[in-house]
Amino acid sequence: MSSIQAPTHCPSCESELVWLNHLLYCKNTSCASQAQKKVEHFAKTVKIKGLGPAAVAKLGLSDIDQIYEITLDEIEFCLNSKKLAEKLYAEIQNSKTVSLNTLLPAFSIPLIGKTAADKLATVCNSIVDINEENCSAAGLGPKATDSLLNWLSKEFYCFYDGVLPFDFKFVSSSKKVEKIGTVCISGKLKSFKTKAEATQVLTNAGYEVKSSLTKDCTHLINESGIESSKTQTARDRGVVIITSIDELLI
Repeated sequence: MSSIQAPTHCPSCESELVWLNHLLYCKNTSCASQAQKKVEHFAKTVKIKGLGPAAVAKLGLSDIDQIYEITLDEIEFCLNSKKLAEKLYAEIQNSKTVSLNTLLPAFSIPLIGKTAADKLATVCNSIVDINEENCSAAGLGPKATDSLLNWLSKEFYCFYDGVLPFDFKFVSSSKKVEKIGTVCISGKLKSFKTKAEATQVLTNAGYEVKSSLTKDCTHLINESGIESSKTQTARDRGVVIITSIDELLI
């Protein structure tokens, strides 16, 4: 039996395909099929009823910005229906209120879906808060983090022209917790598998977690028992040294 060979080039634009987390992606930003699929995915994710593949093709939409630039008269002309145009135009206007929880997955960013967006919502207020440290605190893996930060730097911040009518803010389902201290973690943990998991729990409990022992740190977590340089510095500064995270969560 002959094995199935994965395609090496995009069937639409013939650009070389790239493997990412066991999936193949066309990275050509000028790929016509990719552009249309991105518009379709965006419309479906933010729930714009009536803007399916056929409507996207009739309206000639090849970029997300165009969804919010098109006029009612233009929609009516392309769809040849005043009733359909009015319904679709109303749906487009209603979509302007979606939060970043819904909006972020709509941009077709590899490895960034609703779960990742909801995780980010627990540590970020808006899109400008997304950085490597907050991605780690939210529990995103390194591949998802790299994909998101790459999109932000190369696509969003470089080309965003203000056309999109969103406030780009997250809505957190969890109650905002008042800050009660700043902690730094030194060495390996015993109570959590990863520092990202511990960071999430501590953040939800009201602690700000720093990667280094800054002057505002109130606690140093050292579950390994190793007398690290951070531990010595913390002791010299009078910072409270915690040997188990559970002590902060009581």
